[in-house]
Amino acid sequence: MEWKQAIGDYRHYLQIERGLAKNSIENYNRDIEKLVRFLDHYKLKTSPITIQKDTVRQFIYETASTVSPRSQARIISGLKSFFSYLIFEDYRADNPMDLIETPKIGRKLPDTLSTDEINQLISTIDLSGPQGERNRAMVETLYGCGLRVSELINLKISDLFFEEDFIKVTGKGDKQRFVPISQVNQKYIDLYRYHVRLHQNIKKGHEDILFLNRNGRKLSRAMVFAIIKKLSEAAGLKKNISPHTFRHSFATHLLQNGADLRAIQQMLGHESITTTEVYMHVDRSHLVEVVKKYHPRG
Repeated sequence: MEWKQAIGDYRHYLQIERGLAKNSIENYNRDIEKLVRFLDHYKLKTSPITIQKDTVRQFIYETASTVSPRSQARIISGLKSFFSYLIFEDYRADNPMDLIETPKIGRKLPDTLSTDEINQLISTIDLSGPQGERNRAMVETLYGCGLRVSELINLKISDLFFEEDFIKVTGKGDKQRFVPISQVNQKYIDLYRYHVRLHQNIKKGHEDILFLNRNGRKLSRAMVFAIIKKLSEAAGLKKNISPHTFRHSFATHLLQNGADLRAIQQMLGHESITTTEVYMHVDRSHLVEVVKKYHPRG
């Protein structure tokens, strides 16, 4: 089995069997391709079936000097998963990654914005042009519903269930969930829909997409990142802000105001509660109030 065939089969497995999103699959494959380039560089003739632990260990050792511990940990995890797949398919009997330890990286806490900072950022949006209403509706939806950027740009008009105060969100692995949406958020979406979007020349195939660019097509991820960066600079915010910052802020503010962690997990679309628990470490101040309120000795 050659590397190209193995990577192609693995990509198919990740998509069909595990239901991973396109971006996740690309990240997995990118790490395997780094290993292949390493083998080509040193003219090492070995296949996915015959590669030995010493070769993989040398690759990890050289990679460690060029990437951060977090990136190194991701590469090790990705390669372990790839070789585990080959074992599962009876191509290999062992995993050459078994004795390679993942570096200790600790838990990275997400950046968040305060409600004042979010209001400050929204207030900088220029509403005199048609893109202003769209940008305000997008930021309100990122923060009000805790969406990933991919979920925002793929949101459809047919996903809006405003009479029930919900929107349908398609997340990682095409898994769908219903997320509550506030009246305020609905108001800004409707302002954009009926006063801006309604007058656009919408391209074929994009008729149901909610947020459109100037040309009547779906926004790209890069465009949303650029919009957020420009707004944060205009607002004079010194934090490193991305679309994901609003998702983190959504979860953190819910937790600070007493929301149940399981409910936050469902709204964020996290498969594991462990992923949601990172928000417990962002602000521990509310934990004191929980003990005071609920513990018999509080």
